[in-house]
Amino acid sequence: MRPHVVAQVAVSLDGMTSGFDVDLARFYALATLWQEDVTLTGADTILAQETAVRTALQPGPRPDGPLLAVVDSRARVRSWEVLRQLGYWSDVLALYADQTPARSPDSTTRELVTGYERVDLAEVLDTLGDRGARVVRVDSGGVLLGALFDLGLVDELALLVHPVVVGAGRRWSEGHEFGLQPVNTEVFEGGVVWLRYCVST
Repeated sequence: MRPHVVAQVAVSLDGMTSGFDVDLARFYALATLWQEDVTLTGADTILAQETAVRTALQPGPRPDGPLLAVVDSRARVRSWEVLRQLGYWSDVLALYADQTPARSPDSTTRELVTGYERVDLAEVLDTLGDRGARVVRVDSGGVLLGALFDLGLVDELALLVHPVVVGAGRRWSEGHEFGLQPVNTEVFEGGVVWLRYCVST
């Protein structure tokens, strides 16, 4: 059974995912509401935070935490052990394709290989479901999120909208079409608005 997939995105008023200060404390506090079994993200998201990750405290894996699964078709992520030790996740899982470049033979990182040139996201979710995952939270605002929407794999969308206009850049939903049914709206201090939707297929 395929798990319930929630896409959580921090955006500006004009739909940008970068170029402004995200209320990270609120973003991740809200994320706990889903009690996800798996946090799904892309290599770009991990690489964008690589410097901060390497200098962060490393208390060790969190036994009751979710699994961190990273789509990394080109094998660009190197900080697997650091990610495992951050204290947010129980373990890490590298999501590769058949044509992903060879990895180090002594790597201890768990792998799931699907697809030929690109990771097969539908197969990934099916496999995660077969392994007991019931909720997957997508923590990505880029290519991965767009691919999941294009494939009709997202069940719920949660936008944390910040009261700022960025202007230039690519909007998180640009080039993608999908229907939304409103579920809940909350306004927080400082004008940050939380919007939750069910995604219509």
